[in-house]
Amino acid sequence: MPVQILFICLGNICRSPTAEGIMNTLLEQQGLSEQIRCDSAGTSAYHNGEAPDARMSEHALKRGYKLGGRSRRFRALVDFEAFDYIITMDDANYSNVLAMDSKNQYFSKIFKMTDFCRHHVMSEVPDPYFGGNEGFEVVINLLEDACRGLLEKVLNEHGIANPQTD
Repeated sequence: MPVQILFICLGNICRSPTAEGIMNTLLEQQGLSEQIRCDSAGTSAYHNGEAPDARMSEHALKRGYKLGGRSRRFRALVDFEAFDYIITMDDANYSNVLAMDSKNQYFSKIFKMTDFCRHHVMSEVPDPYFGGNEGFEVVINLLEDACRGLLEKVLNEHGIANPQTD
């Protein structure tokens, strides 16, 4: 059974689908798509059913990342059980997800995306929704760094051989 990773932001149209797209690209490049699967969700239903933000998609595509899927809301009853890693983009969403874990059963699965950054020192992935072009680029930079760090953690914790380095 593949390792399951879920990326979480507020509306699931900017940061979390971008993290999913970057991670899926890394997995494809390294021949790991069958061993590790990704999805994304939001803690709100503001954008339920919408495609990723067009501006975010444009910036991601310039770097070779295709964003797909439709926004969905985090489903605590299903997602806590289904996913091995639940990765939030900021403090507010981290707190929201923790609050949904009323019995504190899934704490060990919940992380902040910036926990995996190796080169950037930031406590959150900022929401680029109301910012300009630079905000989208900052988000992609952070997510590229964090996705590489997260992938390294997943490979080590699950004893998955990386075909690119073996």
